[in-house]
Amino acid sequence: MPGPAFVTGGSSGIGLETALQLAARGHDIALFARDPGKLAAAREIILSKSPDVTVREFAVDVSSRTEITAAVSEAVRSMGAPDYAIASAGISEPGLFTEQPLDTHERHMAVNYFGALYFAHALVDPMRANGGGRLGLVSSVAAFFGIYGYSAYAPSKFALSGLGEVLHLELAEADISVTVLHPSDTETAMLASENLTKPPATAEIGEGGGLWKPQDVAERLLKAMDAGRATAATGAQMTALGALSSLLAPVLRWHQRRIIKKHRRK
Repeated sequence: MPGPAFVTGGSSGIGLETALQLAARGHDIALFARDPGKLAAAREIILSKSPDVTVREFAVDVSSRTEITAAVSEAVRSMGAPDYAIASAGISEPGLFTEQPLDTHERHMAVNYFGALYFAHALVDPMRANGGGRLGLVSSVAAFFGIYGYSAYAPSKFALSGLGEVLHLELAEADISVTVLHPSDTETAMLASENLTKPPATAEIGEGGGLWKPQDVAERLLKAMDAGRATAATGAQMTALGALSSLLAPVLRWHQRRIIKKHRRK
């Protein structure tokens, strides 16, 4: 019988779709998210498709080290150490650097980076003691190169991707495989929310990566995790971009400047 799967941000979007696919494989599920109502709804969705699994809900703010550490400890105590652990909780509030308060930047790092770090740190010892497992970190293509309008979001994802690359090496001796996924824009509530404040130039720049369905992103994440890959992205174009991002950075900056200048003239 497969071990449980723990998912932060599991009440919606990529996190929920990943939980659904893992439940379909027979894994019991622990969902971690802030909103109790959304957690309850997510639990019902999972059970409607996989009625034989157990789904536990943990209402928690991942940016609180105390809260997420306690919640993970309780989940391990009641369900056992996970075979799969996915850090999918995140926020995105686009805007220009000079127009956003410092609180916005701090909040992105707290949720997107430290939230994943706290989650992973709380799980290393239980997973090691259980013989290992698979850890997935949901980053973004915004971690490949700087994107206009994402001065709060992109650095938090750069940091997360860097953490994942280090952990892929360090945790291998504990038989914990670490994979960082870099998805393009995905049809989620978070994308709908960020579109409300996204600068026009940022929206146009983002069109190049296409729009993905969360179930397809979740499928790519699990495929990469199962293969033990260090990194993955959505689609051949973004995969190539990730591999060549350092070489292509000057070209990508030139392309963005063209779009920014066009919008400034309007």
